[in-house]
Amino acid sequence: MKPLFQIIILFAVCLFMSFSPPINDTGDREGVIILEGKYQNRNIYVANPYPENGVGYCTYEVRVNGEIIPDEVHGKAFEIDLKQFKFKTGEKVVIEIKHKNGCAPKVLNPAGLKPKPTFNIESINLDSTGVLTWKTSNESGALDYIVQQFKWNKWVDVGQIAGIGNPQIHDYLFKVQLISGNNKFRVIQRNYEGKIKKSVSVTLESEIPKLTFVYNKRTKEVVFSLPTQFEVHDVYGRLVKRGYGDVVSVSNLEKAEYYLSYDNTTDICNLK
Repeated sequence: MKPLFQIIILFAVCLFMSFSPPINDTGDREGVIILEGKYQNRNIYVANPYPENGVGYCTYEVRVNGEIIPDEVHGKAFEIDLKQFKFKTGEKVVIEIKHKNGCAPKVLNPAGLKPKPTFNIESINLDSTGVLTWKTSNESGALDYIVQQFKWNKWVDVGQIAGIGNPQIHDYLFKVQLISGNNKFRVIQRNYEGKIKKSVSVTLESEIPKLTFVYNKRTKEVVFSLPTQFEVHDVYGRLVKRGYGDVVSVSNLEKAEYYLSYDNTTDICNLK
């Protein structure tokens, strides 16, 4: 039984070691922060606090795509210089920031490896059937294109399509819903920090008749003359309903006046 007991002990030790975090040169258990993304011609900046024992700094090693960086990481803050690796824009980057137990460095620009809107519009067109096409170049990362329509005195998101994300010329197409009168569209991209880049707008005068609506008190429904995108706001400007169709159930709304935005206009709808 003794050999079997020794095998069990050896197996338990190996299992413990395989699940235990590694130990660095100071004898502390370590942790690691991993950043993954695409090179965006930006460096990464890190705030580097003291560990719990007050000896040295939190970070003790940084690797970029498996290679230890030569930059100094033993300070209150440091920069991970990605330019020295001569990455091409959009090339995959994996950063490992190894730190001591009980403290963690803070990446000051975590979106530094995320794509930003850089596209150039080569052309943008809208035909009478509602087909919006645009041609772009100089995309530095895969971000969605958001199609916006100007109506109700604001730009409204009406669609979304994935961007390809490299600098070559690309063609995109999206079918939009036209409204009566003047139609105005553009495309935008939003980065991970909420900043946007927008295209020029394109306009088209449609021959669609102006829509109307009626409120049916018996069924508690708003009925449009044609299907349309709509929004319903209360008197305080709060959005209470939105959608697309020719019939809107308002049975769950209180009896009051509302602002009804549809087609290319906003009217007051009295549900009293």
